Amino acid sequence: MADSDSQSSKTEFRRLLKLAELDVDFSTVDQKLDDLTKLAAHITGTPISLINLLEANTQWTVSSFGLDIRHTPREDTVCQYVIQSDIPLEISSMTEDDRFKDKQYVTESPHIRYYYGIPLSNGDGNRVGALCVMDTKPKDLTDTQKDMLDIIADQAMNCIQNHHKMKMMQEAIDNLKLVQQKVTHDIRGPIGGIIGIAEIMEAELEDPDFDEYRRFLELIKSGGQSVLELADDILSNDFRLSTDVDEYTFQTNINELKAKLLALYKPQALSKSIDLNAVVATEEPERYFPKHKLMQVFGNLITNAIKFTEPVGRIDIELALIETDETTLKFRVTDNGQVMSPERIDEILSDNPESTAGTRLERGFGYGFQLARHLVESLNGELFIDSEPDAGTSVTVFIPILLP
Repeated sequence: MADSDSQSSKTEFRRLLKLAELDVDFSTVDQKLDDLTKLAAHITGTPISLINLLEANTQWTVSSFGLDIRHTPREDTVCQYVIQSDIPLEISSMTEDDRFKDKQYVTESPHIRYYYGIPLSNGDGNRVGALCVMDTKPKDLTDTQKDMLDIIADQAMNCIQNHHKMKMMQEAIDNLKLVQQKVTHDIRGPIGGIIGIAEIMEAELEDPDFDEYRRFLELIKSGGQSVLELADDILSNDFRLSTDVDEYTFQTNINELKAKLLALYKPQALSKSIDLNAVVATEEPERYFPKHKLMQVFGNLITNAIKFTEPVGRIDIELALIETDETTLKFRVTDNGQVMSPERIDEILSDNPESTAGTRLERGFGYGFQLARHLVESLNGELFIDSEPDAGTSVTVFIPILLP
């Protein structure tokens, strides 16, 4: 039994890593996904259709038709069962299913009665989410309708993966451009110096016997100037992807990052009457930098803070860019929730932390903090925990970033 639980834990952590690698911005919806949810509802004749991605503790609705929803605690969802199998899940009567009959979305508006969900798989067995349709009355989908939903689910996964591939391509190009600018700058300095020395020597060589040397100096100046012009031409090129993607689609600045975090997680905090605040402690907040994996790291840490903070508590987020030999992004989330002992901190920072229930007995899946720590390390960053009575618990992250 223990071996089975261990294997299940490894499978789930691998699934979460695959979702994190897709680096989905849960606050931004691809129009193509909205078209697919609308199509799914139209084909099945259901009033509601959703595309959901499941993180460690939260189900994020990245596209919806017929229901205004962005996030749901994972423990309350139907899709948590869909991702456990490659086979679609059909529930003919939600009111008769012991897992869901007492859920708010069944007993109250929108009074869901019928559910059909298809897992979204990335092709290597990792099911990161689900496409589902729901109805407020009994429903019986035909085989043809179910086949069409399979096609739509595949297209939804393709859209998510293609957006990620485009993002990775652009980040690679941006990194190459930074290297290109540095190399070009390094070329300009020495060549400019050689041209300057040649000009000084040419001015000093007035004797006719040195005409041959002057010709050599002219060649040096001419060749050097050609290299400088080439360097300027390289610097003037803009290697953005030739698509309709906005220049900053895959980048962010510290103010935008703050706004996204508040937009995504303040509603979750308010559901527990927690006051969530964020401040930017940076003199130049408009500089853009790659946002790869940042939302996944910070989002998991904020969700954890909400989970372990008592109702009517407070959570503070601090963001800053620190300039030393390199530029470092600092993120700190501080809550006045449960104080952790040094032993508990050591356990959390270990490779096998045990999950505990939240202040409202929220179910713990045991992966959120572990995933955040893994992603921080993959970004060559560092993570620290401080917890003291009357001071609360702070998790601080430092991540080196490349600035254009």
